[in-house]
Amino acid sequence: MKAVDLRSDTLTLPSGEMREAMASALVGDDVYGEDPTVIRLQEEAAALVGKEDAIFVPSGTMGNQLAILAHTERGDEVLADSQAHIYYYEVGAPAMWAGVSIRPLDGLLAGGGLDVLRNALRPADIHFPATRLVCLENTFNRGSGTVMFPDEMKDIYHFAGSKGLKVHLDGARLFNAAVFLGKDVREFTANCDSVMFCLSKGLGAPVGSMLAGDSGFIARARKYRKALGGGMRQAGVLAAAGLVALKNINRLEEDHRHARVLAKGLSALPVFEIELDRVQTNIVVARVAGGIPASGLVRMLGEKGVKCSAFGPDLVRFVTHLNVGPEDVEYTLKAAGELSVNTPG
Repeated sequence: MKAVDLRSDTLTLPSGEMREAMASALVGDDVYGEDPTVIRLQEEAAALVGKEDAIFVPSGTMGNQLAILAHTERGDEVLADSQAHIYYYEVGAPAMWAGVSIRPLDGLLAGGGLDVLRNALRPADIHFPATRLVCLENTFNRGSGTVMFPDEMKDIYHFAGSKGLKVHLDGARLFNAAVFLGKDVREFTANCDSVMFCLSKGLGAPVGSMLAGDSGFIARARKYRKALGGGMRQAGVLAAAGLVALKNINRLEEDHRHARVLAKGLSALPVFEIELDRVQTNIVVARVAGGIPASGLVRMLGEKGVKCSAFGPDLVRFVTHLNVGPEDVEYTLKAAGELSVNTPG
């Protein structure tokens, strides 16, 4: 049976070029700041997103948490969308490590973000925590991979700055947003104080993310990385894969194209409902019709060799990536079509 894994773009496998780069990487001790391949990756990443400095971290979650630690003090408040990855999927880490609370805001990432932020701010009062940080996310994972436009980010960034707030961007799939709009990624990153982006999603590296900002911010983040156990030694073996991954930015359009084909095909089947205008990048979120639970549909597709994820009681998520080609999309649609034919109602 053919196997197609659409659960996440974290499932990409390193290419031959990437494996060769890892095998031949020059290495040193990165905790001492002596790994030449890590240094090169950090310099290239910082330049790419238009920031002074960057730090290599094991995961996007760690990058986001280092940003929160470096931007806030214990007892502070962080504002984030109620569906944001930082709030929804990171195990309550801001409370664990930074001792801050996240106030979830409905709609911050779903259009109208400036109005949502403006209405959320409270006056100084002994009863309220000090609000220090706004967290954005681009692309928006639980928003079907939709893109926040640079102009909207700019409005939020300037308003936040006028209120003394910092802005951190969870840019796990930021290059998908840049490719979708055909813009330089720095048009997005100019509108935040810090940015995290993943190497291990659509860019195809097996491990790692980058956190970028000004040099003082990165110095603080580096100390927190050490405290959280993220100081790696001969990490150039992994950084070498990251350098190759940065060559994969332009090919993300292939993933977007495959997602659009998949979404159109699924939407033609009676068992799926999809808002096609929200399929902008490499994520397809489908509502399951006919009262079928998402978990049941995921199981049935899995039995046909197609892996996907339940994204809610009646939502299923499919994610295209560099190991998913046109033939995999065709196979998925065939398997889903067979389910539609055989499923009552």
